[in-house]
Amino acid sequence: MQLNRVWQIFLDSEINKEYFNKLSTFIGLEYENTTIYPKYENIFRAFNLLKPSEVKVVIIGQDPYHGASQANGLAFSVSSHLKIPPSLKNIYKELVEDIGCEMPANGDLTSWANQGVLLINAVLTVREAQANSHKDKGWERFTDSVIKKLSEDFENIVFILWGNPSQKKSILIDESKHLIIKSVHPSPLSAYRGFFGSKPFSKTNEYFIKNGINKINWSLPSQPSLLS
Repeated sequence: MQLNRVWQIFLDSEINKEYFNKLSTFIGLEYENTTIYPKYENIFRAFNLLKPSEVKVVIIGQDPYHGASQANGLAFSVSSHLKIPPSLKNIYKELVEDIGCEMPANGDLTSWANQGVLLINAVLTVREAQANSHKDKGWERFTDSVIKKLSEDFENIVFILWGNPSQKKSILIDESKHLIIKSVHPSPLSAYRGFFGSKPFSKTNEYFIKNGINKINWSLPSQPSLLS
């Protein structure tokens, strides 16, 4: 699995543990024997687009999209030519309402990642058409360690925790050094119970302004629309 050198050094003690070696072996066999998403080279894409020291925001999802070619290595994101998934549609609705930007045209969140937004799922791989199929294989321990070490080593990161599984990770984060923003998940099943109106994007930038940090430009390209 292709975690870049900077992250390998940052997570050295974790990726040399026995559980991670077992996880790596399991994942390798899964990719050999069945259809797994995202593509093998994109497992660590969220990490490889930025250095640990560049992380300004962490958004945590559950596991990758399990539909054909949807997952692209960034939580909630899909490639620009694909239809926007329901949860991301709701994220975009809140984005437009929160900061007053145009409705994004597609589901590619790479520009957020390029500005320091670490878009990770608790579990980084999934079998095709089998949600949560790689749950409890070791990924959660790894991603928990990432969150904890980012919290320990840096200051003024915004952790956006959507839904109960993500909110449980707040125990890994030092709230005296960082901002935690919590709400229900943007899924159509829960978004109307508190996700809409939670204003995570403006709250993040208000925190950065207060701490003398450059804001995130949350706006995304708005033409052509693939939402219909």
